[in-house]
Amino acid sequence: MTDWDNKEACLAAVSNDGLALRFASTRLRDDKDVCLAAVSNDGRALFYASTRLKDNKDVCLAAVSSKGHVFKFASERLKDDKDMCLAAVSKDGWV
Repeated sequence: MTDWDNKEACLAAVSNDGLALRFASTRLRDDKDVCLAAVSNDGRALFYASTRLKDNKDVCLAAVSSKGHVFKFASERLKDDKDMCLAAVSKDGWV
């Protein structure tokens, strides 16, 4: 197991730099705790999250609360969600 497949090591890395999620294993890109830590640090990390987590409202709300423009990486279902839209627009009016 590499460090990028070790949950504790990966959590530490993404908590320091959310974009480090791009190096995480596929398994950890699908881990809600890891992705929440990453997008809370830098919403742009949503790009690297699994498809399943791009459809998770908690993860996506945390991401758009950090960087509104990452709304584009959310699932189509969440792009129709009122809370998601409001959170994204309140952070970045151009969304």
